Amino acid sequence: MAHQPILADLELLYKAESINAQKARYEKAIKNYKEYFASEGENIRLFSAPGRTEVGGNHTDHNCGKVLAAGVDMDIIAVAEPIDEPFAIIKSEGFDECRISIDELAVVESEKNTTPALIRGVAKGLKDRGFKLGGFRAYATSNVLKGSGLSSSAAFEVLVGTIFSYLYNGGKIDPVKIAQISQYAENVFFGKPSGLMDQMACSVGGFVAIDFKDVESPIIENVNVDFDAFGHALCIIDTKGDHADLTPDYAAIPSEMKAIAEHFSVPVLRQLCKHDILLNINILRAKFGDRAVLRALHFFDENKRVEKLVNALKRNDFQAFLDSINESGNSSYKYLQNVYSSAHVEQQGLGIGLNIAEFALTRKGASRVHGGGFAGTIQAFVPFELLKEFKMELEKVFGSGSCHVLKIRPVGGCEVKLDA
Repeated sequence: MAHQPILADLELLYKAESINAQKARYEKAIKNYKEYFASEGENIRLFSAPGRTEVGGNHTDHNCGKVLAAGVDMDIIAVAEPIDEPFAIIKSEGFDECRISIDELAVVESEKNTTPALIRGVAKGLKDRGFKLGGFRAYATSNVLKGSGLSSSAAFEVLVGTIFSYLYNGGKIDPVKIAQISQYAENVFFGKPSGLMDQMACSVGGFVAIDFKDVESPIIENVNVDFDAFGHALCIIDTKGDHADLTPDYAAIPSEMKAIAEHFSVPVLRQLCKHDILLNINILRAKFGDRAVLRALHFFDENKRVEKLVNALKRNDFQAFLDSINESGNSSYKYLQNVYSSAHVEQQGLGIGLNIAEFALTRKGASRVHGGGFAGTIQAFVPFELLKEFKMELEKVFGSGSCHVLKIRPVGGCEVKLDA
């Protein structure tokens, strides 16, 4: 499927107050590119791929549910130039150079869990789908927070796909196709069994609703709204929690949901309905425990909330949108139970953050756990008139710079025009 290439200016991608800083960031990246590669940079081009935020659908995708995500203005940018040699070469700021041959695209087992694996996987995915490849070298730098739920790995995969698209395919590879190829790279070459939500939000941009009922052919809808018109800022607050030793907590959620599903001889909850749980609730409680039952009930209600969120945006009913965000946060806290680890009940930074956010919002806006949960970040939609005080209250607790004010950016992976 062909896609119209986008040449985005900085005003489209970033908040107005950050334009000068972003321009300086690109100019520094250009300077670093020229110095690192000892190049005059006569044929350089600029690219960007955003991080993403989950807006609705907390822990629904792994049971073929529905999600609402969005691209944000924290991004990975690259200065790239085509070369005649058959190599994709990327030097990321602060990391060693990555170099892969585009003539050697088989899975390399020793590369699993490394950046070269992602580059090789994206190249292989593009080639298998009939797209053109060619050599390039790039200097990349990122401000996508690691461990924040903004998905830095998906942004990198989309960036690589975007560079190949614009340098060798006229920028016409459809963003949905780039997202699918990026997921393929992460699953097969990198070795991480991720869903498609992260890559889709990073590649498409704006608000993206995804229905994973058919995981091989998910239904994807770009929800076209002017978020800035709603008079609220999107904030991601880093509560400085430690993700170490939380793998069992994360793994237990899909495991418990799927155990409930398998009781009914189906692999995922999406093939059931809430009434199936309620009609058999005593049997399920006795067999799987109350937490598993509560998590299953959360799944069905959260799926419906995604529909409510999407419909509220479509009709520009932002209060209904905020109400559903608060409902989602309430359900995650009480029923999904991913705000703190049951193994470390003394550490409840997310709960502290949610309490301070609720106090600072004074019954306005909305807040919820962000992403996987248990530690890390919360999300808040904050009225502009409360933003300064909100940021101050949260940073009193979690430190200066812990509250990040983001923009929902309307485009995903794209080429960037630096000058007006």
